[in-house]
Amino acid sequence: MRRKIAAALLASALVLTACGGGDDDKAADGPVSLRMTIWTGNADHLALFNSIADEYRKTHPNVTEIKFDTLPIETYTTGLTTQIAGGNAPDLAWILENSAPDFVSSGALVPLKVEGSEDLIPSTTKLWQTGGKLYAYPFSTSPFGVFVNNDLIKQAGQQTPAELIAANQWTWEKAYAVNAAVNAGTGKGGLVVRDFDYKTWDNLASVWGGWGASPWSDDGKKCGFADQPMVDAMTAFHKAIFTDKAVPGPGTAPDFFAGNAAMTITQISRASLLKDSKFGWDLVPLPAGPKGTYGVIGQAGIGVMKKGRNADAAAGFLAYFTNPENSAKLAKYFPPPRKSLLTADNLAKTNPLLKPEQLQKVVIDGISVGKVKPSHTGQAELSQTVRAALDPLWKPDADVKSVLGGVCSKIQPMLGK
Repeated sequence: MRRKIAAALLASALVLTACGGGDDDKAADGPVSLRMTIWTGNADHLALFNSIADEYRKTHPNVTEIKFDTLPIETYTTGLTTQIAGGNAPDLAWILENSAPDFVSSGALVPLKVEGSEDLIPSTTKLWQTGGKLYAYPFSTSPFGVFVNNDLIKQAGQQTPAELIAANQWTWEKAYAVNAAVNAGTGKGGLVVRDFDYKTWDNLASVWGGWGASPWSDDGKKCGFADQPMVDAMTAFHKAIFTDKAVPGPGTAPDFFAGNAAMTITQISRASLLKDSKFGWDLVPLPAGPKGTYGVIGQAGIGVMKKGRNADAAAGFLAYFTNPENSAKLAKYFPPPRKSLLTADNLAKTNPLLKPEQLQKVVIDGISVGKVKPSHTGQAELSQTVRAALDPLWKPDADVKSVLGGVCSKIQPMLGK
């Protein structure tokens, strides 16, 4: 019932938003207060956003306030659509890649004009445009990589990922073996898929991509959970959790950044958590799978809500927030979609904790080969249905193939609509 309510809320909110502009969007000449919903509460992120906003207001005195409104990442889209449905739509909003198809196709967003649009890499904007128009700026196009605690790995008598890469042996089979040895030898956690927590299943794209698996076909019409690549990937993952103890099981949450796990899969925006690290660490690409090397990208766009109170003024601020100069500043945490900025040297200037070669191999090369995390229209209901259908998988005696077949039984009618 909850997932149906959440899906209905998203659908109704977007229909309401698409019906027309806000009451005050023509009043940009008077005092304007802008609000952007975001999901980060990181103090460094907020300081950067506020500094850009302060500079903008110096030349736009009619904009009296620009507020960044943090909503919890776990319920972000629900929180955003609740605001919209309640008549309290923000002026601008971050949008997750998994809900992009719904927002873009609904007409809920204002078409954007982007300074230096010719510099945008076409593959980064694909998800955010329709009819030749861009409806959200993909400010974060961030491949997943693996942060590594070399001290724990050496303590367990294992080769580090860098050594395995040099020997052309950095594979999922080796990665699971190293993490199992760390857990057995040190009692610490092995590999943590950050923000997965046995709930956010689409983060596992960073794992199953190595098997060439996908939750559904490219056209979105056929379920892929029961296909052999997914069965093989999830069988290996299940074994890593419950047999080999290479991956922490349900109900456990070792913190890699506190030194309590050997590896974590996440994006470079987390690197700031290693600023005062007491252990030796590295950042490496995802391990190769049976289908070879691959990349997975998490994306986020910023859009102007058509139903916001100050759509015109919001579009003006977004154009400034995402211009080449500010995109370079945002690149410290959020890899930009601009080709001119995607060089190892440029990214290193704003990411002093990361080496140019790490940025090249994980970020730049990852964008060149990566696929964006799965998304689909009707994502809210679809995602909740998949999550519930996967719940039986997270038990030691689960029949992986049967559970994945059950996922398809549940979602195939939804995909076929």
